Order: sequence, then C-alpha cells, then structure tokens
Amino acid sequence: PDMLRSEVKRPTLKFHLLSNEDYKSRWRSIRVMYFTMFLSSVGESCLPSTPYTKLHFKIDDSANATFLGWVVAAYSLGQMVASPIFGFWSNHRPRREQLVCSIFINVSANVYYSYVYLPTTNNKFHMLMARAFVGFGAGNVAVVRSYVAGATSLKERTSAMANMSACQALGFILGPALQAGLSFIGEHGVTVKVIDLQLNMYTAPALLAALFGVINILLVLLILREHRVDDHGRHIQAINYMSEDQVDISEESEGDIDQVAVLTSNILFFIVMFIFAVFETIATPLSMDMFAWTRKDAVFYNGVIISCIGFESILVFVAVKMASQRIGDRPVLLGGLAIIFCGFFILLPWGNHYPKIQWADIKNNSMVSQTLATTVPSNSSFESTGCPLEQTWCQYTPAISLAQYITSDILIGVGYPACNVMSYTLYSKILGPKPQGVYMGWLTASGSGARTLGPVFVSQVYTILGPRWAFSLICGMVLGAIILLGSAYHRLIAFSVRLGRILE
Repeated sequence: PDMLRSEVKRPTLKFHLLSNEDYKSRWRSIRVMYFTMFLSSVGESCLPSTPYTKLHFKIDDSANATFLGWVVAAYSLGQMVASPIFGFWSNHRPRREQLVCSIFINVSANVYYSYVYLPTTNNKFHMLMARAFVGFGAGNVAVVRSYVAGATSLKERTSAMANMSACQALGFILGPALQAGLSFIGEHGVTVKVIDLQLNMYTAPALLAALFGVINILLVLLILREHRVDDHGRHIQAINYMSEDQVDISEESEGDIDQVAVLTSNILFFIVMFIFAVFETIATPLSMDMFAWTRKDAVFYNGVIISCIGFESILVFVAVKMASQRIGDRPVLLGGLAIIFCGFFILLPWGNHYPKIQWADIKNNSMVSQTLATTVPSNSSFESTGCPLEQTWCQYTPAISLAQYITSDILIGVGYPACNVMSYTLYSKILGPKPQGVYMGWLTASGSGARTLGPVFVSQVYTILGPRWAFSLICGMVLGAIILLGSAYHRLIAFSVRLGRILE
C-alpha cells in the first residue's frame, strides 16, 4: 500500500521517442559542449607559468614570488566561487544564458590581462584581478558537465564524459604549443596605437584565448539547443526552462538522491584533484633538487613530460570507455586509485645515493671559490644547481632516481585520468533525473579548492620536511580514498539502478 500511494503521488512525466532530427540536434549540442571544454582548457593552458612570471615582474617591480603564488591561485579561487553560482542558475534558466555570460567574462578578463601594463601604479593587483576573472568565467565547467549528464542516457554517459575529458586534455596539450608558436612575436612585438595595445609574446596568448571565446559564444548561440533525456534515453522536457504545462520533478528527485553517495563522491573527487595538483606543482622543484637541473631545464623537460602524459591520458580515456562497459564504473575508479598509489609509492626515496647539495663543493674548496669569483661576474645569470642547503632534509634523504621519476609519471598519467572521468561519471549517475547544475557546481568547487591547496602542501610539507614525508602523506591519502570507496561501494550506483528501474 505504501508503494502504491507513493506511485499515486508521483507526477507523470511526458516522454516521447526521439526523432532522427532530435537525435542529431542533441549530439550537435553535446559536441558544442566538448568544444567549449576544449577552448576553456586551451585558454587556461596557453598562459604558462614561465612567461607569465617574466611579465609579472616586468610590469611591477614591487611584485615578489609570494604575490605570484596568489596570482596563480586566483584562477582556482575564482572558479571555486563561480561554479555553484552558474550551477544554480542553470537549474532554472536555459544553459545558453550561463554559457554566454561566463564566456563573455572570460573574454573580457583576457582582454583586461592584455592591458595590465597601462596603469601607472598597482599593476600587480590588476593582474591578480584579471586572473581571478578568468577563473570565474571558467566556472561554466559545472554547466557543461551538467548539460552532458542530462542529455545522455546511462549507456551513453561514460562515453560522453570520457570524450569531454579527452577534449579537455587535448586543449591542455595544444595550449602551450600555441603559446610557443606565438613566441616569434618577441618581447617587444608591435604596438597598435589606435587601441593602445602592445602585441607581444606575453599578450598574444591572452588575445588568442579571447578570440576563441568569441567563436565559442557564436557556437553556443547558433547551434546549442536544450535537450534532456531520462536514463533510458527517452526525451523529456527540460526543467530548466518550464512553461505552465510542464511538470517539475525536482522535489521528487531531491528526496530520492543518496546524499551519502553524493558526499563520498565529492570527497573522492577532492582527493583526486588535490593529488594531481601536488603532482604538477612539485615536478619543477623536485626535479631541480634531485637531478640538479637548472630552472630552465626543469621547466622544459617537465613540459615535455606533461605533454606526453596529456597524450597518454587521451589513450586512457579510450580504454576507460571500453573497460567501464565490461566491468563497470566503480572497478575502474578503484583500479585508478590503486595505480596512483603505486605511482607515489615508487617516488619514496631509498638507497645510498644522496642529492647534490648547492655550493657544497665550493664551500669545501677555497681554490674553487676563488676561481669562481674571478670567472663569474657579479651580475652574471649563473644559476647554482642541486638541493638547497636551507632544505635540511637534503643532507640525509636519499635521492630519487630519474627512472623512479619517469615510472611514477607514467603510472600517475594512467591513474589520474581514469579516476577523474569516473568520479564525475558516477556522480552524474548518482544524481539521477533532476537538474544537476548545483551539484555539479559543488563538485567543480571542490576540485578548484583542491587545486588551490595543492601548491600550499608543496610549499609547506615538501620544502620543509622533504619528499619522504610528502609522498608518504599522499600515499596515506590515496589509501584513505580506497578505504572510503570500499566502504561506500554499494551506494555508488546509478539513481535508476538503486530504485530498481534499471538493472545494473
């Protein structure tokens, strides 16, 4: 009787089979979302840290490395604030509105970035604001993911999410390549006097990102249409723009969502994103300390490694689609976490070989010191290499070999993309038929928070305590994530599967 009463109270949804034109329109719109994600990652990655740092100090002498850290973190903070806002908005209005608004903010912020040299004072704060607004515009990632989740059936979901992640990875690969291609303009470049614009190797990537944004706005306006299907793939009316004769099922869906599964998914996603933030942040200082690379060499070699990992991740996304169809989403997520654990475990220092200490050979040899003083001018750009003496752990912690480092990169390059795509694929399935904008906003915000805290972890734990403590804590976090996934394993299932409407 209780089940009968609940069925009587349940509002009736109007479904209809998709026509061939509806099907084509739906997938054209989904591909626009792929392109939006691609352009977003290109716009972010074509402003790399090295030239960005040079411009930062060039336009404002009062800037220092600490302030640069805030500038880098401003992007993630802006995205963390914006994601829930755009997500809430997308639950009640057509997605075009949030996408056009967010992309317009992104375009404006990139143009603003190109003019940060114009003010006579406080240029560094203008750069901070520009970076924060670029991140704020990137909050549309929540809208993109919620749209794709709502426009795909359960069978299509994993493949669509993997394709979107592959587009994002491709954007991160091509972004630095585009920036390198624009470096021929040089530091001085040309000046467009009519609009007071200095077009050089620092401002050109930002203007290119702005141009991509304009193209993206046109695609959203001309091609994107509102589509929403249920877990079986049947077309239903979009809740986020209702007319009087439409039925709102959000209240029914809200009560049915497994909030424990939602919280667990957010924690797992936070851990995955935090670990990757640490991984990409620690690469340069770790390689300089362990392999005595110069900063220029470290940036170059790690750039090559990150690019290779990007290509590797695209292959992983293809493999994930096939693996999830055979064994399911949860085993793939569990396997990805296990691979990440192995990647960081391999990085633990061991053996009897210790890193080279900066200036150790000079301090122990006055002859070498006198030779250096006579051969290296005081204003020379000579850079000492090795592990700094200020990091006391350098004197007793074994060095990490290059083979360990490369092997770890390969393993993390397999585990991270698998965990990333499975985290929000499972999350979207857990949420079920209700609009997912707000929930996707919180998931994106948790990821942005993790990317903000990652560099803090590196500066506080790695720099002070060394790689043994840093990687041991990371291994502990991954092990905790595996235990958490195991304890909530039976709850991380699709909405329709949990209610018995679809067999898993």
